[in-house]
Amino acid sequence: MNLGDLFKQAKDVQAKTQAVHQQLAALETEGSAGAGLVHVILTGKSELKKITVDPSLLKPENREMLEDLIVAAHADARNKLERLVAEEMQRLAREMGLPSGLVAGS
Repeated sequence: MNLGDLFKQAKDVQAKTQAVHQQLAALETEGSAGAGLVHVILTGKSELKKITVDPSLLKPENREMLEDLIVAAHADARNKLERLVAEEMQRLAREMGLPSGLVAGS
């Protein structure tokens, strides 16, 4: 393999990695807590898009519990998103014939 082919292959890998990052950014992941009383939706960029709270929690005496449930639902969504991203990056690595660790940190 000559140097030109190596550079072309590197550009191809970079382009495919960018495409996967764009696909991942378009994803949405939902997390929940409190047996479904609180839901959050995160984008593929880990941006909080929406919070849904069951009306039964909207009482002053439930404030602290509600805060905890929002944090727990966010953590649930973030964990799901991290797993999804890792799976997609491993898939990309397999498709390109690369070791999964080489692409996962991209």
